[in-house]
Amino acid sequence: MESDYPRSESMDVKVKLLLSGGHEYILWLKSDSPLLESLLKVLVNRSQNQTSAILFQIPVDEGHSALCFPSDHLIGVVTEPPIFVQQKTPAPAPPEVPPARPVASNFLPSECVQLDNFITPAEQEKLLKFVFQKESEFVPTSTSTGAADYRRSWVLHSFPEFSELIIKRIHTVLPDVLSKLSLPAFTVSQIEAQLTAHNDGNFYKVHNDSGSPDTATRFLTYVYYFYREPKPFSGGELVIYDSRVENNYYVKAESFKTIEPRNNSVVFFLSRYMHEVLPVSCPSQAFTDSRFTINGWIRR
Repeated sequence: MESDYPRSESMDVKVKLLLSGGHEYILWLKSDSPLLESLLKVLVNRSQNQTSAILFQIPVDEGHSALCFPSDHLIGVVTEPPIFVQQKTPAPAPPEVPPARPVASNFLPSECVQLDNFITPAEQEKLLKFVFQKESEFVPTSTSTGAADYRRSWVLHSFPEFSELIIKRIHTVLPDVLSKLSLPAFTVSQIEAQLTAHNDGNFYKVHNDSGSPDTATRFLTYVYYFYREPKPFSGGELVIYDSRVENNYYVKAESFKTIEPRNNSVVFFLSRYMHEVLPVSCPSQAFTDSRFTINGWIRR
């Protein structure tokens, strides 16, 4: 059946559900979302004295919860930006046709946000000079499990001048990042930061950042990329895997997104996502030619 709603370029829409009893609930949907169309159709049908009971079952909180309510409890829908319904004279509906119901899927696509020009060129030049001077203070990285040959890179844990710069910038852009990821605002308890260098043959195999008791409050992971120009290495892409739910746990799906480590850009994604850093090729093997990052975690 053709939709009664015009199709245009998909965009994010803030949707406020007005429910009986004075209850309200806000969620973010795409303008071409089948769920948004179903919600609007309930109101259109009611205006034309066509009523049928639908139980809406809407996954919320990244699939951890579900909002359930019968369609006759839906009083109105407020959309920002406005979505207008093109109403047509309804044709008689065939009898006993069960209404479509939104169905929760056990597949969850990974979402990320990458922002360019994260700090000024002057700040980045100063950061590079600082890193080159600190080469002797970098130490080999490790993993919480102690797994051998799982991660190869170098890390500097203390760099207060620049960690404070990055954390301040993260606080500034966080509302926009959450909006782009369709996530609700939350109280930030801590933002962690470490400075890493990936040189020839370095990598980090598939892992997530919130899989242990001491990392469970990590909500968002960020990675800020910087390096010399012209780019002296290749590889080192970030691969973020989609998720699926298996036995009530998030596990890696086969599909994924590949993020190019663009100079002076930062990427944000959920810490529970499985991800990896592909091997770096740096022919010179010089420390100053490394793929550098300031990366860390936003806890709530």
